[in-house]
Amino acid sequence: MKKYLIICLGILVGCLCKAQQTYPLLTSLDNVPNMSHIRDTNNELQSFVGKYASTYNGNQITLYITKENDKFFDYGNKKVYADILYIRYIIKDSSNNILQTTQNKSFQSDQLNTIFSLWVTENGSKVLLNYTGTNCSVGWGDIYLKKISSTQISWEYRPDDITTTAAKCPPNLDTTIYLPVTKDLIFTKQ
Repeated sequence: MKKYLIICLGILVGCLCKAQQTYPLLTSLDNVPNMSHIRDTNNELQSFVGKYASTYNGNQITLYITKENDKFFDYGNKKVYADILYIRYIIKDSSNNILQTTQNKSFQSDQLNTIFSLWVTENGSKVLLNYTGTNCSVGWGDIYLKKISSTQISWEYRPDDITTTAAKCPPNLDTTIYLPVTKDLIFTKQ
């Protein structure tokens, strides 16, 4: 009986160790076991952290980029913990009225208007982010940030199907995309 208990404990410890394995940021979910940790082992995310500002079509956009460690993601058949960049933002019009803000929002990957990183490429100088979209998921899509210098980043936002998604939304909900839908918009660190 004692031998059986030791074998069972050994198997359990082996499974737990495997479940807690650590992988670098640029690792496909297909290549990691369930409950793994995808970590910023090369400190690639830190260079994007900070407060950045830009103006687009008369609106002032301020990004608050933070690094969040060990955020839990449940993709159904795969559950992982990951180090990410999380972007909160404020968008104001030319009269300084707030059009949209997520500044006081805490991270949840399934909330509206959430922006978080998926990949870091090009030796840590480019990051791919997911945007969950606004009401009815209008505008969900990809955002790319590229490090230009220690004080500037370039922004590109590629929303997916806007019109079909908006048409399915109740008319009383705001489906305006306030984020700048553009390429090569320069943000400067504040």
